[in-house]
Order: sequence, then C-alpha cells, then structure tokens
Amino acid sequence: MNKKYIIAAAFLILGAVNQSCSNDFIEVSPTESIPESNVDIYNSNEGASSFVTSIYAKFLDWNMSTFAWIGVTSIVSDDADKGSSPGDTGSDKDILDALNFTPSTPSFKELFASNYQGINRANQALKYIPMLDKADPELRKRLIGEAKFLRAFMYFTLVRSFGGVPLVDHVPVSGLEEDKKMTLTRKSKDEIYAFIEKDLKEAIEALPEKSTYTGNNVGRASVGAAHALLAKVYLYQKKWQLAVDECGKVTGYSLTPVFQDIYKVSGENNAESVFEINGSGGTAGRAIQQYSQVQGARGTTGWGWGFATPTQGLYDAYTADDTRRDATIIHRDMTLYDGYYVGPFVENKFYNYKAYSSNYRSSGATDVNIRYLRYAEVLLIKAEALNELGQTSDAIPLLNEVRKRANIAPTTATSQADVRAAIWKERRLELAFEHDRWFDLVRTGQAQAAMAADGGKKFIVGKHELFPLPQDFIMEAGGLSQQNPGY
Repeated sequence: MNKKYIIAAAFLILGAVNQSCSNDFIEVSPTESIPESNVDIYNSNEGASSFVTSIYAKFLDWNMSTFAWIGVTSIVSDDADKGSSPGDTGSDKDILDALNFTPSTPSFKELFASNYQGINRANQALKYIPMLDKADPELRKRLIGEAKFLRAFMYFTLVRSFGGVPLVDHVPVSGLEEDKKMTLTRKSKDEIYAFIEKDLKEAIEALPEKSTYTGNNVGRASVGAAHALLAKVYLYQKKWQLAVDECGKVTGYSLTPVFQDIYKVSGENNAESVFEINGSGGTAGRAIQQYSQVQGARGTTGWGWGFATPTQGLYDAYTADDTRRDATIIHRDMTLYDGYYVGPFVENKFYNYKAYSSNYRSSGATDVNIRYLRYAEVLLIKAEALNELGQTSDAIPLLNEVRKRANIAPTTATSQADVRAAIWKERRLELAFEHDRWFDLVRTGQAQAAMAADGGKKFIVGKHELFPLPQDFIMEAGGLSQQNPGY
C-alpha cells in the first residue's frame, strides 16, 4: 500500500477490525470483504444485529475509551492530574496535564482514529442492513436507529474535540477519488452539528423506549437516549429552547436515591441511566479494556496504574456533607463500599472512585460501565437552558432536585448570573470523571480561569478551545484540511 494511503486506510477503511470482540460482538469485515453478492450470509436477524453490535464493541477498545480518552477529557482538565509515579509519563499524559500538547501528541491520533473506526462500522451497518430482507423489518428499523444514534454520538465527540472534521457519511470506496477527498476534507463545525442533529432526529423515529430492551439487549440506545443526546447537542450550540424541548421528551427516568449506588454493578442501566457503555468482567467478558486498571490506586494496597488522579481543587469543591465527594474520590486510609481498605501508603492522595470495580479490582477486564447520559444531567441541561432563556425561577427547582439527592441544601442563588454559576458548578460535582469537564470549561468560557487556578496552567484563548488535528492526518490531507489555529 502506498504510504500516502496508510492513514486514511487505518482511520476509515480498516476501522471495522476489532480485536477485543467476543462471539457476542461479531466483527464486521472491511467493506472490500463483503461484496454485495455475498451479503446473504448476513441475511438474518442475527446477521443484521451483528453489524450494530460491532459498533458498540468499538467502545470497548483501548484506543476508544481508555488511556487516550481519559487523558483528553479528565487529565487535561482541572478535575484530574496525571497521577501515577512522577517518572511514568503515560506516553503523553504529562504533556496533556501541562497543556503542552501538539499535533504530534499520540492521544489525539487515537481519539481521531478510534471514532472514525466506529463511524465506519456505523456506515457499514447503514449500508448493508437495508439489504437484509430476511431479517425482521421492525428489527432492521431499530438497528438503523441505533447505528444513527451511535454515529451521532461519535461525531459529537469529534466536533467538541476538533471543531470541523471530515464528514464521512457512507462507506468509502477504495480507489474512488471523490471518496478519498471526503475522508480528508474538513467540513465546518456547523455542518457537523447539522449532520448530528439529522442523525438523532431520524434515530428518534426508529428507536424504542428503554423499557422494551431485555436480556442481552439491555443498554442499547433508546428513544430517550436520542432525545437526551440531542438536548446536549443543542446545549453546546446555545439553542436553548430546543434543548428545553428535548429534555421534556426524556421521560420514564428518575434519580437513584443513593448517589454511590449508580456506580455499582447493581446500578448499571438503572432508572437514572439514559445511556452507558456496558462492560462485563472476567476472562470471557466484554470489558472496556483496562479502563479500571489505568485509574486504579497504585502502590501498597493498590491494584492499578494510578493515572487521572482527582485534584485537590475538585476535592475541595465539594462541601463535607455532599455525599458525592466520597462516592467520586477515593482517598488514602479509606474503606470502600465493599469493605476493601485503601491504606495510607498508596502512591497518590486521590483516585477515581467511579472507575472502581469490586468484582474484578486488579483485572484488566473489569465490569465497570461508563455512564455517558444520566437523568441528573438531563435536569441540569434543562435548568441551564431555562436560565439562559430568562426563566430562572423555573430553573432553580431542577438544580435543587439534583442537590437534594446529594444531601446539600437548596441553592441560595436567585439572579440569572448566580444561578448560571451554580449550575455550572453542579455539573462539575455531579458529572466528575464522566468525560465532560474539559468540554464544559471550553463551552462556558471558564477554561482560562479554571486552568490558572489548577496550578497556574496556561490556557491560551484562541488556541486551546480545540485540540490539534493529528499531524499525520494533516500531512495526508495535502491541503484539503487545515490545522486548527495556534498549532
């Protein structure tokens, strides 16, 4: 293969390869391996489902959900330090922590490539499922809705991270110049957001309620998840009324009475869960590869690598009576909910409790799920949007509903500005280590001040709002795509 085609092939064409799949997560072969004359081998309910199951499987991969993702969402923010040992850089986690990253920083290449690999799987599903006439029509409709939801989810990650990116809306045909240009040409941020909105609106028309999923299907995308994600997409674009409207359509959910219970195995996909990525532990499991291990306590009485350690600033942001603090942050000399004792000699002062697995503590394959959309966030999205619309009195009760579960008093804020600040702080405390903090800082304009308060780190306005596109991509694009400002 010519060198100039290596990046596009790795990012887009070969994205369907998944080394971590079990038999339940059937691999979808690259397009070239599925000539339409042979599609009949997938022409069944099981075959149709396998295309979409492979998209979910991508979220279990190391390059999608683990080290790079933890780095560019948690370590880069004021919620987490690099952690681990001082001499262990974690490839580039020290660079991310110091905001010294460049287009050659490896984590951005993984972030970019993994999401396009997942998008390619979604595009394959959307291409082939309509051809499978022996599969149940209602199942095919649902699967197409799931594929569009997941594709929108991945594009949302990309647009928040990089701004405008290539819009790959179908499986690229190898050797077709038009498709090569598609994979290498950035579209505007507005075009990407419009595409996300379209996918989610179409997913809403196809997806069922969460309650209809049973057995192995529990955790798949539902109509409630699509409404919630669309509300969040509108929030990021400051389309306040549309965000409020979508939040109102997220029905049938409720807050988990005890905050810590959300993050136990018993709390997976519970009444608060709108969408999460499911991992099951053990040798035969389908774990999010080493997600817990990377963030586990390091040293004596520890079990992990110790990366992404909560900052003192995050710990101090909680009041002592806030039940979320000791459910979010492990500290030295602490007995965990399952009776395990974290002694005084672990290497770092704090660790991420939300990544803790009681059943598979020291295993690379743990049963931790990543909670991406919860009903608490839906309440906070609606509260923020209402407040921005000038309906502050309607926003306050939603904010207080989240605070009440955390065992803290109702907010004393009454003005629009004060309520805005209170909601932003509540998002930090409620959603810590759920991969939103950096993006929240950027979209709300708090990043420069927050990073200065986090050890004097320098957030450069006009540059750091976006991550750099991978240098390999820019070189291969050959002028079709330009690097983000400042890099």
